[in-house]
Amino acid sequence: MSKIGIFFGTDTGTTRLVAKKIYAKLGEAADKPKNINRASLSELLSYDTLILGTPSYGVGDLPGIATGCMEAGWAEFAPFLDGVDLSRKKVALFGLGHQERYSERFASSLFRLYALFYGAGAQIIGRWSTEGYEFKHSAAVLDGQFVGLVIDQRGQPHLTDARIEQWLAQVAPQLTPELARAA
Repeated sequence: MSKIGIFFGTDTGTTRLVAKKIYAKLGEAADKPKNINRASLSELLSYDTLILGTPSYGVGDLPGIATGCMEAGWAEFAPFLDGVDLSRKKVALFGLGHQERYSERFASSLFRLYALFYGAGAQIIGRWSTEGYEFKHSAAVLDGQFVGLVIDQRGQPHLTDARIEQWLAQVAPQLTPELARAA
């Protein structure tokens, strides 16, 4: 079985926590989550199927040193993807945001991650409903849905596990044939 690669960017550790929760639910179908600042391009490209996560920083920017993060993140990794063809990759995305504090740009960094991988030809799966969230604007909403799972670990931590479970039930059959048979 081809395993799922889980990569995330983080500054405070919350995105890592969510990546670990996703990994725990997938079990042996996935490899242990890895911080993107400790990953190489060849490592990311070794997977046919990816789950990628990002926190939100700035005004919908890819998190990294320039957005005030203490460590490198997606912003520093993005240039390695220039000219790379990801048309044979399936990618599911998740993003974090705080809808009360950042209502006018809730989880908007997720769109930047989406645009990066979609622009390189990846097949993006796993859209997520905006129901149950209260925010003014999010760049991560396309055609009335988020481009991936959105978690508000600060404002709605009690919903995190259920949202992960529901989202994985939706995307798991699309990630690998083995998970499709198990569904």
